[in-house]
Amino acid sequence: MSDNINVDLIPSTVRRSYSAFLELSTKQGNERSRAVDRMAKALKKNIQSILECNTLDLESGRETAESDLILEWLKLTPERIESTVEILERIAELPDPLQQVMDATYQLNPSQTYCQRMPLGVIALVYESFPELAAIAAGLCLKSGNSIILRGNSASHHSNTIIAQILRSAIEESKLPIHCLELLPTDKGLSIKELVSQDQYINLVIPYGRPGLINDVVRQATAPVLKTAMGNCYLYWADSGDLNLTRSMILDSHASEPDPVNAIEKVLINRRHNNQELAHLFRSLIDNGFVLCGDSEIVDEFSDYSIYPVEESHWQSSYLSRTVAFKMVDDLKEAIDQINRYSSGHADCLVTESYQESRQFAMDVDSALVYINTSPRFVRNPPQGDSIFLGISNQKGYRRGLIGLDTLTTVKQVVQGMNWDLG
Repeated sequence: MSDNINVDLIPSTVRRSYSAFLELSTKQGNERSRAVDRMAKALKKNIQSILECNTLDLESGRETAESDLILEWLKLTPERIESTVEILERIAELPDPLQQVMDATYQLNPSQTYCQRMPLGVIALVYESFPELAAIAAGLCLKSGNSIILRGNSASHHSNTIIAQILRSAIEESKLPIHCLELLPTDKGLSIKELVSQDQYINLVIPYGRPGLINDVVRQATAPVLKTAMGNCYLYWADSGDLNLTRSMILDSHASEPDPVNAIEKVLINRRHNNQELAHLFRSLIDNGFVLCGDSEIVDEFSDYSIYPVEESHWQSSYLSRTVAFKMVDDLKEAIDQINRYSSGHADCLVTESYQESRQFAMDVDSALVYINTSPRFVRNPPQGDSIFLGISNQKGYRRGLIGLDTLTTVKQVVQGMNWDLG
């Protein structure tokens, strides 16, 4: 009997989530905003309970020999929860994205044509640890009128469960459909494939975690997938580029915790830089706790430093740690070729004093985001602007780049005739 229940669990959950979306789409923007604000207050009120559940996950993870990376992503602190509360409070204050009306690119005379932003429908978040990410994603989905189905991993089972319970209670208190937030249990043998193939009702799948998880979801899904990317960002240090700026960009890019989304992990160095400059950069990074790797030229030239040889496969792989690999190149063209071949394609950087080089880099690098003479550090809750970001997508299409409220909406075109009966 229990097996039959498990077989139907995902389809029934997805159908409930879709029905809740249809009801949610009739609610006003201020109702959705109040619910997000209640979610923030509920999390803040229950910080201690969340930390206790998180401790259970951490203890279990250590017993089952989870990797240090997963444990770091899993570990919640009062500061991480407070940051999540602040993000939800800010989401609640943002303008309603569904109130946006835009001119259409064409007009059908004598009718009037316009575009209205609409929610996507049901969004599935498949995530690896990062228990607070579920709350942020839920806030973005509720604000934009979407239902969300959460599917975490077993390592964060207790944390995910209590966070979902807290958020659902806040939604229920707000008199919004409680099934607009669903959490799939990870202890019932439910496969990711069964979830991401429910394309009749799921309108978007967002996988978040290591590349293996992303690739598994993309390969198995029949519903649309919004790929996310993390790590393996490249920096080209041009011959005119400043040493101190290069150093600070690398250090700052690794400062976003716990997910090093835009961490610079590969540095291409113009061969015209002298060894004294390189030695200063290497020494500074080692002093800051970085592990350094290099191509054969760098390893041979700096044998007095702890620089490990780079394996060929590393150029296209994420370290997701405080590890940086270096390679010597002749010029900008060689750097761009290397980046376009091996980078994850979501955020790549340049340090230069040449405007011509900056323009060529911006136009020729095939990445979602390009940073020139500034840190690529990812900030989920930037101090300026009207945006909160879940992550960054490296796929082509209109959803490429930063994932925010607008990413979770679509556009409906309305053609309205003028034959009004005013009688």
